[in-house]
Amino acid sequence: MSNDLNMKVNIAGVEFKNPVTVASGTFGSGEEYGEFVDLNNLGAVTTKGVASTPWEGNDTPRVAETYGGMLNAVGLQNPGVDVFAKRDIPFLRQFDTKIIVNVCGHTEEEYLDCVKRLADEDVDMLEINISCPNVKEGGIAFGTDPKAVEEITRKVKEVAKQPVIMKLSPNVTDIVEMAKAAERGGADALSLINTITGMKIDIEKQDFVLANKTGGLSGPAIHPVAVRMVYQVANAVDLPIIGMGGIQNADDAIEMILAGATMVSVGTANFYNPNATMEVVKGIEDYMIKHNVSDIKDLVGKVK
Repeated sequence: MSNDLNMKVNIAGVEFKNPVTVASGTFGSGEEYGEFVDLNNLGAVTTKGVASTPWEGNDTPRVAETYGGMLNAVGLQNPGVDVFAKRDIPFLRQFDTKIIVNVCGHTEEEYLDCVKRLADEDVDMLEINISCPNVKEGGIAFGTDPKAVEEITRKVKEVAKQPVIMKLSPNVTDIVEMAKAAERGGADALSLINTITGMKIDIEKQDFVLANKTGGLSGPAIHPVAVRMVYQVANAVDLPIIGMGGIQNADDAIEMILAGATMVSVGTANFYNPNATMEVVKGIEDYMIKHNVSDIKDLVGKVK
């Protein structure tokens, strides 16, 4: 990187060497991509969802390709926070990158148990995935009710020792309402967007392609929706945003930054191009040189 370029960004007091991380669930906990990507070159690694106890995930088939993206209904399969703390944190700490732990739960108690368990672990930030179904409320996702968003944010903040990012679901009528609820609850930052609910039917078998019937749509098909939501939220709340949704290359990432994202997350692109994150970092650098931008912060939310 050129010495004249400042690609560092700061979110809630945590400094990242560049604004590029990975979307939870697309990069394992880093080790899976270690052969392809020099993790030292990433601003942060955002881990796969971690829960207070091991989760089995959904029945198979649980992934399907679609036009411009993919559907997944993996169901946040993970070995639980104890295995994560013993195995994955020490692995990631070998690298000069920040650690953002994605936290999931079926109930408020499950979220809080996991956040408390992570309080004394050597991780930099927590990203709370509120697209999980709230089993006590009939399976409606926490992130689709502003009262629930505000309440879970407040309760997580009470027990968390690391700054808290709330990851918002796009499957709502008004994303700004959800962002404001997270802000009222005391969130330090927001991640958006999570996947959009979709479905695929096999017309020959005349049956659902996914065992779960529905899945989360990700990939380039959702990028314009994500850019719109990042823009709306950036202009409605005073919280830094990690923008994600269909970022395949530096152009997509810069679009997200211009819309108001301080950091960006590469997700589905990792599956078909393991080098995508490195290309995005380099591409942002090239863009800054081309446009005489010395500090990445000058691009954040530039398009009004």
